[in-house]
This record gives sequence, C-alpha cells and structure tokens, in this order.
Amino acid sequence: MADRAVGGFSTASLDYVPADPATHSPAHARFHGSISTKLPNNWRVERTGYAAFRNKDRGLWLFGRLFWDMDPYSYLALRVKSDGRRYTVNIQTDSIVETDIHQHRLYTRHHRVQEASDEDLSSHEAAAEESPEVYPSRVPPSLSDVPPESTIMSTSTSTETAGTTGWETILLPLNAFVRTNHGLVVEPQTSILRQRVKSIGIGLTDRVEGPYDLRIHKIWATNGMSEAEIEEERRICGVDALPVDEGVRSGWTRESAQQHTSPQEAPKAKKGLKALRSEWDQ
Repeated sequence: MADRAVGGFSTASLDYVPADPATHSPAHARFHGSISTKLPNNWRVERTGYAAFRNKDRGLWLFGRLFWDMDPYSYLALRVKSDGRRYTVNIQTDSIVETDIHQHRLYTRHHRVQEASDEDLSSHEAAAEESPEVYPSRVPPSLSDVPPESTIMSTSTSTETAGTTGWETILLPLNAFVRTNHGLVVEPQTSILRQRVKSIGIGLTDRVEGPYDLRIHKIWATNGMSEAEIEEERRICGVDALPVDEGVRSGWTRESAQQHTSPQEAPKAKKGLKALRSEWDQ
C-alpha cells in the first residue's frame, strides 16, 4: 500500500527474491519503491509520503476469525537488510478501536549513535521531568531516533566491517510497542493483545523523498536466540550475528546458567526472560 490510494505519487512493491548461493544470500522479500511528498489536486489530501505492507489475514474458521497467539513470547524478531531509512514495525490486534496499531521503530546498526554529550543528556532529562509519561508531547523511546536499551541488536557500529553481509537480526520487546491511531500516539496506552494478533507489517512514513529498499528474510516471535537458531543466524548475518541468549540456553534457571557463564560474566547477562526471572527471585 502507498499514498497512491488517496491520489499521491509514492510507490510500493513487495517482491520475492530467490536465494543466491554465490553471495550466500537467503531467499527473502524485497520491499521497495519511491517516496514522494507531492500533493494531488485534491483539497481533502493534506499529507502524502508513505508506503507500507502487512501480512494477509489468516481468514475465518468455524468459530470466527483466526489470529496469531504471541502470548508465550517476549520479543518480535526481524532479520532484515536495511538501507538505513526510518521504518516502523506495525502490529494490529483485535482491539476495541479497529484502527489502533502498536508501533515500534525498526532499529538497525545504521541508527547506532555516539554517546550523547552532557548538554544533550541534561536537556533530555529536563524534558522527561516536565512530561514523564505524557504523549504526544514527548516522543516515546520506542519511536525515537536513538535505539532504547531494551532493543536487542548487533553490537557492530560500522556498515563497512570486514565479514559483514548486510543482514542483521533485531529483537523488539513486545511490551515496548506504542499504541497509535492514524499515526498519532494516543492515551491511555494499552498492552498488545498478544493472543489476538491480526497482522504484522512494516511502514515507511519519514516523508523523505527518494527510493527505499528493505530486505526481509524472516519475522517471528521469540524469547531470544536459541542454540538451534544460531547456525542460521551466523551463516546469514556473519559478524553481525546475535549471540545465543543466556536465558534461552539455560532454560531460565539460575543453576543451569552458572554452568555456561563465568562469575565475571554472570552480572552482565540480563537479556531475554532471564532478566525477568531474576526480578521475580528478588
């Protein structure tokens, strides 16, 4: 979908790209096109410059509509190859307001930034104190330009590092998605109905004119990178591969985690459901 539906001039295509053994590129989907902010000759249209896609509905069965159940999982994982533009991940559920969408920025290594200066930090803290939890007067962390600490992504900070394939896997916490309606953050904020997910998609609404190109190998719900998945992760992502999540490896038990980590490493391991388990134990 694109703003052409309302008379705009942006384009959007979603193509299947077969695997290429020569470059070790996996089979994937290519979301591409061009963004235009040109307005049509229609006084009702005030903004253009967007494109998006989502999966097809699961359809109906004997007892009504079919949904995806993501309740057992903590993260939405996406393995992508990005051009660095400001894409947004959209999750739509069977909510009371049908047009509500939960959104999260699709961060990649392009969005990693140097440590902010003391002046930037102080100004950010001052703004947070004035409006700590009020939207849309303050941009939620999950939609900001700086990846929040809750986002699990590659530690690589360079797009030219030897051994990189361009592919990377990003884990977005499901509890960090922000409820929006027609692109605006709304109150009150509500959690995602994980048992009744209708669709998942990716959109581009940065309104920056020009071409875009995003490759998507896989989207799935997870609790962290498992040992069964690490071979595929390393083969596709190369040096940008995520490590095995300690919580998934250990079964989220403190005893088995100690068998895989040294005393010096143990305090640093706070990813996945292992972090939640440590909070419960406290």
